[in-house]
Amino acid sequence: MTSESYFHLHLVSDSTGETLISVGRAAAAQYSHVKPIEHIYPLVRTHRQLDRAIGEIEENPGIVLYTLTELELRERLKSYCERNGVPVLSVLAPVVRLFQAYLGGTPTPRVGGQHQLDGEYFRRIDAMNFTVMHDDGQHVDGLEAADVVLLGISRSSKTPTSIYLANRGIKTANIPLVPNVPVPPSLNELKRPLVVGLVASPERVVEIRRNRLLGLNAVQANDAYIDREAVAEEIAFSRRLCARAGWPVIDVTRRSIEETAAAIIGLLQEHRRKLDEAG
Repeated sequence: MTSESYFHLHLVSDSTGETLISVGRAAAAQYSHVKPIEHIYPLVRTHRQLDRAIGEIEENPGIVLYTLTELELRERLKSYCERNGVPVLSVLAPVVRLFQAYLGGTPTPRVGGQHQLDGEYFRRIDAMNFTVMHDDGQHVDGLEAADVVLLGISRSSKTPTSIYLANRGIKTANIPLVPNVPVPPSLNELKRPLVVGLVASPERVVEIRRNRLLGLNAVQANDAYIDREAVAEEIAFSRRLCARAGWPVIDVTRRSIEETAAAIIGLLQEHRRKLDEAG
C-alpha cells in the first residue's frame, strides 16, 4: 500500500452521504502518502440504484463504507463485498450497537434522520442568516444578538470560521481590523457575545494575500498589503487591541478551520458558564 499514490473509496448512503464523506476523509487524512479517489452514491434506496454502486465497485475495487437502513440492500452490498474480498464497513453500526447496549431497546432506523426539520435545523438556518448579514463588519449595531464576534486583519480566516460556526447553530459576526482605524464603539459595550481575536504569522498572511492578489491579477511589488513588516504591524495591532480589552486571541497559523472553530466553541462554553454564574 505504501507504494501507491491513490486508492478507491466507495461511499454508499441512503441519505446525503455527508456522514460517510466526513468519516472517510478523516480516516484518509491519517495517511499522507495516499489520496482517496472518492466514489459517492447518495440516496441509494432501491436495488437498481445499488446495482450502479456495485458495478463501479467491481470496476474500481477499494474500500467500501456504507450507511443503509434497508436490510435487504445492506445485506446485499455486504455479501457482494465479502464474496469478492472487498473491505466493507457499516460506519454507523458500531456506534448504534454501543447506544443500544447502554440505552437498551431496539433502535428505529430512519433514513436521513439527522437531517429532519426540527428545532436544531431551524436554529442553524437562523444562525447562518445572521452570520451572512453580519459578515465583514456589516450591521455592527446588531452585534449584541451574536453568540460570537470574531476580529482579525484581512485574510485571518474570519469569514470561513464564521460560516463553520453558523453551521453549528452559533450566530457569528466578524469585523475586520485595520491599524489606525477605530473599531465600532458598540464592540466595547457588548455584554452577551464572546469576542475573539484571530491572528496568524506574518508569513502565512502574506502568502494568502499574495495568492489572492495573483488570482485578481493585482499584485504590486511595493504593495503594503503584502509587505511583511506592514503585515507584522497589523498583527501586533490586533494583539494589542485584544489585550487591552481582555479578549482571547487564537493563532490560526497551523490550525484548520475546524480546529479554530473547536477552540472557539470551548471558549464560548466557558464564557456562557461565567455569564450564568454572574446571574
